[in-house]
Amino acid sequence: MRRAARCSVVVPAGAGLAVAAALVLAGLATDGGGRGAPKEQAGTVVGTAAAAAVMDPGSRSDAPELTGEDLDGKPVSLAGLRGNVVVLNVWGSWCGPCRAEADDLERLSRQTRADGVRFLGINTRDRDRAAARSFVRAHDLSFPSLPDPNGELLLRFPPALLNPQAVPATLVIDRHGRIAASIGGAVTEEQLRPVLAHVAEEGS
Repeated sequence: MRRAARCSVVVPAGAGLAVAAALVLAGLATDGGGRGAPKEQAGTVVGTAAAAAVMDPGSRSDAPELTGEDLDGKPVSLAGLRGNVVVLNVWGSWCGPCRAEADDLERLSRQTRADGVRFLGINTRDRDRAAARSFVRAHDLSFPSLPDPNGELLLRFPPALLNPQAVPATLVIDRHGRIAASIGGAVTEEQLRPVLAHVAEEGS
């Protein structure tokens, strides 16, 4: 069943009224998605992202430490990706908008790798790791994801930049490990590509 839901796009201080107005006026559509989604609880925000603004480097917060084993048991850490632009995507196999954005994310992951862009997922609220692995196979995802069944990893981030109740969500982290952009809701290739280009060019 389709239902309305809100999603948030963070606009940094000083971004200007024109940018803020553009984000507010953009239509935000949502699909609750996913029949049989037991973890899509009341209060969880799902939707489609409208746009993203890149934060000024001087106002960026350091991303928290993320380390552990991915869904296949291989070690992975955010610190190990330092020096690259990192797309950190929060997703769940139960989340309809996550399925909608997955193919675009995988395509971008492959196309931007040569530009020093790496993707890392946080798989949240999937108690059954088999369901998460099935999602990865269905969308042929090549980038790793850290399992976060209880949402503990999400709580390490500033809530103004990553609402732990908003799924999906995407952060862009610059080459110095700072959060450069925050996008709430499902993101498309067209929305994310210019953000990645902007942040990647900062270190070129």
